[in-house]
Parts: sequence; C-alpha cells; structure tokens
Amino acid sequence: MELLSTEFLTALLTIIVIDLVLAGDNAIVIGMAAKNLPKTKQKTVIIWGTVGAVVMRTILTLVVVWLLKIPYLLLIGGVLLLWIAYKLLADEKEHDVKAATSLRAAIQTIIVADTIMSLDNVLAVAGAAHNNYLLVILGLLISIPIIVWGSRLFLKLMDRFPVIIYIGSGVLAYTAAKMIVDEKLIHPFFNQNPWLEYAFYIIVVVAVLLAGKWSNMKKNNQQPAHTN
Repeated sequence: MELLSTEFLTALLTIIVIDLVLAGDNAIVIGMAAKNLPKTKQKTVIIWGTVGAVVMRTILTLVVVWLLKIPYLLLIGGVLLLWIAYKLLADEKEHDVKAATSLRAAIQTIIVADTIMSLDNVLAVAGAAHNNYLLVILGLLISIPIIVWGSRLFLKLMDRFPVIIYIGSGVLAYTAAKMIVDEKLIHPFFNQNPWLEYAFYIIVVVAVLLAGKWSNMKKNNQQPAHTN
C-alpha cells in the first residue's frame, strides 16, 4: 500500500470514522473518572489520561496487526468485528467506572478502563489498517484531538442524528467483511470470483444494519407504555 494512494487514504478515512463512532466510550470513561475532582484539575486529568490511553491503545493495536497475520485469526477477527458492529446498533454499553478522588487515581482509572474497553476500537483499526503500521499510528494520532475535544460533541450528534451510528456500524461491517475476504485461506476463492467479493461486502453490511434495526424495533416494542 503506497503512501497517499487512494487505497491508503481510504483506509485512513475508515480508521478516522471508526475512531469517531467509538470515541463515545472514551468520553464517558473520562467524564466518570474525573467528575469528583476540582474543575482546575479536570483538564489535566483529561489530557494525561487520554494520552496514556491512546499510547496503550496504539501498542495493543500494533500487537493485534501482527497477530492478524497468523492463519485463521483474520477470519476470527472479522467475525468478532461483525458482532461488534451489530452490538453497536443493538445495545447500549454499560460503563462501570468509579469516580476517582485524586489526580493520579483519575489518570490511572482512565488508562486502565479505556484499555479494558478498547477491544472494539483496537480490532476495527487493526482490520482497517491492512497490516500497515503507519496507518495505525496516523489513525490513532488523529484520534487524540477527537477523544479530547470532540467525543462529547459527537455523542450529542449521535443522539440527535441516529443515522450516524448506522453509518459507523456499516463501516465496521465492511471492515469485518474485508478482513474475512483477506484471510489467506479464503482469499483465492474470492479472487477467482471478483463479483462475489463485492456481493459479499454488500450482503454483510446490509445484514448487519437490518439485524441491528430489527433488534432496536423489537426492544422498543417490548418497552411498557407510559400511562398518565
């Protein structure tokens, strides 16, 4: 993959979209960990907690990129990412993060909690990077200002415009399908049938979006009606 080629820029854009959609977790973790601290210390916690979390996430992603070269792991990772794409639409994530009472404790809480909760982001970015370590680093560097300044705004936008979540889920589903197709033991089959590869992408993305939509509709129908 050549630097600044169409393929490189498309993969970078995909990573940025993934970071945007999944940045909400970071906003919640940071907010819950720092809420008991004085306003003067909250900014310091947000900056250092985010930097530490991104460093840990970068290391984890680089490790996952390397691991995905092992036979069958790309396929397994793709299937797992499909489930993550579906759950993004079907569920609200629970965040059990305790508020810290000191600067150091708050920073540690953010780093540890974010590292534990970052499987979806790490796997998605690693899959979208296509074994390109430069893409991983660029994508995660771009995610720093998104997490620090934009994540809370983006959470509000997702609440106001739910279509954004569906776009993000579609990107994740496409990335998952690409990982499955790129599995060395499966790729020759799709290579012989290029039309089947594109059909597979479309079917996977549509299936995930419809499944997520159906799950949401089912959940809404099961909620008891409020009586005056």
